[in-house]
Amino acid sequence: MRIGRELYDEIVAHALKDAPDECCGIVSSRDGEAVAVFPMENTAHTWMRYEMDNMELYRVVTGIEEAGLEVGIIYHSHTRTDPYPSQTDINLAFYPDSLYVIVGTATAEPVVRAFTIRDGQVTEAHLDVV
Repeated sequence: MRIGRELYDEIVAHALKDAPDECCGIVSSRDGEAVAVFPMENTAHTWMRYEMDNMELYRVVTGIEEAGLEVGIIYHSHTRTDPYPSQTDINLAFYPDSLYVIVGTATAEPVVRAFTIRDGQVTEAHLDVV
């Protein structure tokens, strides 16, 4: 997945802004290229997990699909742990064709990692920031 520096920075800024709670959001894409970031509210309001409002999620995903785009990235942050999918993240990975991006904010500099999660299997993926 290729993502422009501006969109990448928007995701990192969202993670820093919402800390100490986890942030969450979606990035639309076309042909492996990120198009737009949709920051979402973490309705759980906690550092332990994220939850997206079902109606907001429906509205965003429907808008992405109606625009002829794909749900390319689902992102969230880990504010106290390494940016690696937790068992909860794995259990809730309902978009096997999407990239899962986690922004770690527990260190002085944010650490961003990307993964595919398919059938409970986590594989690190490359996020090409351009």
